[in-house]
Amino acid sequence: MIGRLNHIAIATPDLQAAAQRYRDCLASPAQVSAPLALPEHGVTTVFVDTGNTKLELLEPLGEQSPIAKFLEKNPEGGLHHLCFEVPDLAVAITTVKASGIRVLGEPRIGAHGLPVVFLHPKDCGGVLMELEQTSATAG
Repeated sequence: MIGRLNHIAIATPDLQAAAQRYRDCLASPAQVSAPLALPEHGVTTVFVDTGNTKLELLEPLGEQSPIAKFLEKNPEGGLHHLCFEVPDLAVAITTVKASGIRVLGEPRIGAHGLPVVFLHPKDCGGVLMELEQTSATAG
């Protein structure tokens, strides 16, 4: 059901410093996006294109951000979630629910302008999973 790995999300307490580290030390400037605020998700994000996937750097946007809660437990930041592409998010949700995996909330539009949903980490081997529809026309 899942497709390719779209991105690996890394929470950071300092998005500017993390983006600069990737830009200056680990990637070319063209591979690091400008920051994008996503108030509906409570984050500001920067994407680093590695060629075969992306890294999503996440900084909390407000006190109620899920990333703020993550950073309370992990002050240095760290791996937050893995995002996999699916051809049809509605079908994927039905499939995972039927197999006993809990879906967290309702689908929302993600950073790429496509519908996304998160799966409960306790049902996914301790890893928070995000499913992202591969096009806006499915389902």
